[in-house]
Order: sequence, then C-alpha cells, then structure tokens
Amino acid sequence: MVVGDIATGTEVLVIGAGPGGYVAAIRGGQLGLDVTLVEKDAYGGTCLNDGCIPSKALIHGTGLAHEAGNAEEMGVHADPAVDMQGLVDWKDGVVDQLTGGVEKLCKANGVNLVPGRAEFADENTARVAHGGEGQGSESIEFEHAVVATGSRPIEVPGLEFDGERILDSADALALESVPDSMLVVGGGYIGMELSTVYAKLGTDVTVVEMLDDILPAYEDDVTRVVRERAKSLGIDFHFGETATGWEEATGEAVVTTETEDGDTREHVAEKVLVAVGREAVTDSLGLENVGLEPNDDGTLDTDHQARTDVENVFAVGDVAGEPMLAHKAYKEGHVAVEVIDGQPAALDYQAVPAAVFTDPEIGTVGMTEADAEEAGFDPVVGQMPFQASGRALTLGEDDGFVRIVADADTEFVLGAQIVGPEAAELVAEVGLAIEMGAQLEDVAATIHTHPTLSEAVGEAAANARGEAVHTLNR
Repeated sequence: MVVGDIATGTEVLVIGAGPGGYVAAIRGGQLGLDVTLVEKDAYGGTCLNDGCIPSKALIHGTGLAHEAGNAEEMGVHADPAVDMQGLVDWKDGVVDQLTGGVEKLCKANGVNLVPGRAEFADENTARVAHGGEGQGSESIEFEHAVVATGSRPIEVPGLEFDGERILDSADALALESVPDSMLVVGGGYIGMELSTVYAKLGTDVTVVEMLDDILPAYEDDVTRVVRERAKSLGIDFHFGETATGWEEATGEAVVTTETEDGDTREHVAEKVLVAVGREAVTDSLGLENVGLEPNDDGTLDTDHQARTDVENVFAVGDVAGEPMLAHKAYKEGHVAVEVIDGQPAALDYQAVPAAVFTDPEIGTVGMTEADAEEAGFDPVVGQMPFQASGRALTLGEDDGFVRIVADADTEFVLGAQIVGPEAAELVAEVGLAIEMGAQLEDVAATIHTHPTLSEAVGEAAANARGEAVHTLNR
C-alpha cells in the first residue's frame, strides 16, 4: 500500500547532507532555527562516504606499508603484506564512525532528518520522495532553502562507468582485491591520489592525461616533485592523449586513446579508473519550479552570502562551483544559515587552502607569484627546501619545499605553495597569516618548535626578507 502524501513545514529546508548541507543544518539548529535536512543516500555526502575520508584512509594504510617496506636506508628491513579486504574493512569502519557522528550531531541540535529525494514544486514547497516500495512522499513548505546536493564523477563518452571494468572513484575505493594493472584516465588530484595508492599496493599503474602534465592547477616546480616521486613508484605517464573508448579482451580492458595529431594508441589494463573531474548535481531538483536556471556545468551562481538569484534559496558546496572543496562547503553552510538568521555574515575566499594527498603532499593557499603580479602587487618570494630541514631528513622525506609569497612594499603575506611531507597541515599557518593580515616579519619572528617541519614555514618567510639562516638567501 502506498502511503499518502503528507504535508509539513519548516523555516529552513536543507537539501543534501554532505559537508555544506549538514554544517548548514547543525549551525541552523544551534541558532534556534527550525531546520529540516533531506538526504537520499548517506549522511556526510561524497566526502565522508566516497571521497575525502575513505581515500585518505587508504592513502595512509598503503603509505604505512610502503614506508615500512622501503626503509633499508634507515636499517629497517621488512616485507609487509597488505590484506586488502582488511584495509577496506578498516576504512569502512572509519567512515561509519564519522557518518554516524554526523547523524547524532544533527539530532542533538534539533534538526529534523528526512530520508528521500527532494524536488522543488514551487518557490516555497518541495516534494520528497521516500525510498523503498510503498514509502510514499511528502510535501515540505519552507521559508528558506539551502541547496547542497554536491557533485558526481564526470563520465567520458565511450567509457561509461559499469562498476566492474570501468570504475569511478567510489568504485576504486571499494575494491576488495588488488588488481594486477590499472589504467587511470585523468591526472588531476583524484587520479593522482588513487594512482599512488594502487602503485604502492603493487599494481602496474598507467596514467593517461590529455594535457601535458599532471595537476594542471599547480605550478610546474610543485607538480614536478610529485610526478618524479610517482615515476619512482613505477607509475607510467602518457600525456597529450584523450581516451575515446574501450573493448573487453580476455578479461581485460583495451582502451583506445587519441593524440592531438590524430594518432591512436591502445592501453591494456585489468581495471580502468576514470577520474576527469566532477559535475554539480542539480538536474533532479526541479530548479525551474523555483525560478532558477543552472549554468551549463550544472552549478548555481551565488553572491557573497551564498544566495542564488532567488532571494530565499541558497546554494553551498559543489553546487556553488569551484573550488569543489569540503572546507569551502563548510564555510558556505555556516554563512548561508547565519544570513537566514539575520546576521551580517559573508564569504571571503582569499584564504581558501587546497591540498592534494599525493606522495609527497601539496598544500597551497592564496596567491602564487604570478597571481600576485597579475593582481598588481610587486611580489617578493621566500623559499625553504626540505633538504635543509632537520626534521624532514629524520623522516626520510626531504623532497619539496615551502614557498611564501608576499607584497614587497608592505610585506603582507599573500600566499604559499608547499610540496613535501605534511604539506596539507603546514599550509594552515599561512592561511591564518593571510586571514589576519600578517606580515612576513610576523611569521619569521614566530618561534617554531625544533625540530619540526613547521620551521620551514618560518624560514621561508625569513628567506623572503633576506634573513634566513638555514638556507641561502635569495
């Protein structure tokens, strides 16, 4: 029997329980707003279930095994064996703990949780279809809505996902056995992170990329460090090739690629990971019913308060466009509900950090030297190589550097690019410096614990002032 349609009401309807959505819901509950959160799959969204968290779990596990098995220089001799099923089970346990925590936090803050798929009926009503036979649907009237439906992997024509041979990132994170070979289509951050995971597990990994290098969002000297380390792990790169199709052959995929000159090549692999980017999920929301038209890429335009072109509808996270980062979504979720609550909240994107959890890691924030010049600054740059860091040497991780960019006249810190051990953690100090309007002297004069990797941040700032003592000044 189908349950009849019921009607409820709420002050704030949040559609999607990913990083942007659940933060908006929890913050709204803290502010005393009546919040309803609708989620069709699992709490935590892609980040907690199929992205950030599970990938970092596998990165850590495989990195631990690889480090133990390659430490002869330190006098450590080991031959660790990775139980892939055990590793995946541990990863799933981490995910379950975090997603369960999100649900508990929502309930503890008075958020009404509604399972199902939401679609706008008009500017103040959404219909929620509940999953499962006979579960029916309900209408929810709202004063304000926050769209937080996230993104999904982009499919390449001719290489549609099947979950068996042609994988998306979620599939690659759930494999229960290690494939002998893997072809990775796309040299962006997802492709490079998972290439590293499987190379350390012993998989023969090949990366094909239509551009002329990996990680196109980053500077050449940053990507060079990651690329050379990847090559040392046995990863084979083919640049300037576009994947056009595939066929099955004796239990493997034969993928055809094409160069700009029209030449074709074939790559054979047991598994094919397609990681060419992500696209916003807005096509199932009935946006036309609320008066919104998405951009060609599915994203929604928003202002500095996360508001769309419709005054009572906000968009946060991946649906609000690049950069598609969970921490950006967190901030947008905060701002959206605080604006709904009548607070003078606003977004300031000058200090949004980004990280790639390759080996070694990349962490960036703010402007590069080129960005600073384009913005009209006269930039000064300071750099500290990890080869001069005592802590990096004791870790056996001395590839890479810390680079700080500042304005030459005022010495205000403008940005940083870090490639090396714990880069994603180290960049936070520079993010804080930018946010608080700190100068090079503030960072250089801060006493950093010795011996630590963070000393390299202080030394880079000192180097920009011509005062470094552990590296040659520029």
